[in-house]
Amino acid sequence: MSVEKILVVEDHNDTIELLKYNLTSSGYGVVTAMDGHKALEQAEKEKPNLILLDLMLPGIDGLEVCRRLKQDVSTQHIPVVMLTAKGEEVDRVVGLELGVDDYIVKPFSPRELVLRVKAVLRRSGEVPETRRPGKWNREGLSVDFEAHRVECDGELVALTATEFKLFSELLQHEGKVRTRDHLLDTVWDTHFEGYSRTVDTHIRRLRQKLGPYADYIETVRGVGYRFKNVI
Repeated sequence: MSVEKILVVEDHNDTIELLKYNLTSSGYGVVTAMDGHKALEQAEKEKPNLILLDLMLPGIDGLEVCRRLKQDVSTQHIPVVMLTAKGEEVDRVVGLELGVDDYIVKPFSPRELVLRVKAVLRRSGEVPETRRPGKWNREGLSVDFEAHRVECDGELVALTATEFKLFSELLQHEGKVRTRDHLLDTVWDTHFEGYSRTVDTHIRRLRQKLGPYADYIETVRGVGYRFKNVI
C-alpha cells in the first residue's frame, strides 16, 4: 500500500519541522517548499495527495498559488488546506471560492491539524453511498462515481475534488432541493457561517464546466439548488 504524500508549503523552518514530525509520525510522506514558485514546481513534480499551503509566502502568496493549482488540469484535483496567521473573513471567503478544502488558523494544535488532514483526504476519496460503485448517464452527460470521472459529449470534464463532491451531492438527490447551508455542511464537512456565497461560486464554476448541460442544475430562489429530475 502506497504512502499518502503531503506537500507542505511554509516559509518558516520551525513550522516545517513541526509539520513534518507530526505528519510523518502519522504515516504520511512529506515533501516541502518554502515559496510559491517552488510550491508550484513540487505540486507538478510530486503530485501529492494533499497540499498544506501557507497564505503568506515570499514571491507568490498562497491565494495565487491556489489559483494557479486550480487552473492547471494536472493539479486541480489535489485537495488544499490553507494555513494562515490571519483571521480576516475576506481571506477565508476568497480561499474557499478558489477551491480550498479546509482552513486552519495559526497557532494550531498539531493533533487537530493531522485530524483535519485525514478528514480532507477521506472526503476527497469518497464515493456517494447510493452510487457505490456505479455510473449515471443522461443524453451526452455521463458520470463514473467509482472513478470520479465526468464526461460531456465524450470529453472529460476536469472537476476538482470539491466540485465532484458538490455535483455528486446534487445528483444523488436528484429532484430534491439542497439548501446552501446543507451543501456547506456536507460538501465542505463544516459550516462556515455567512459563507453561503461560496456555494454559489462553486455552482457557477460547475455549470461553466458542464457546458450545454449546465441547466441540469436548477436554482431554487431563496432556498438552494437541485439537480433536474427528468421523468
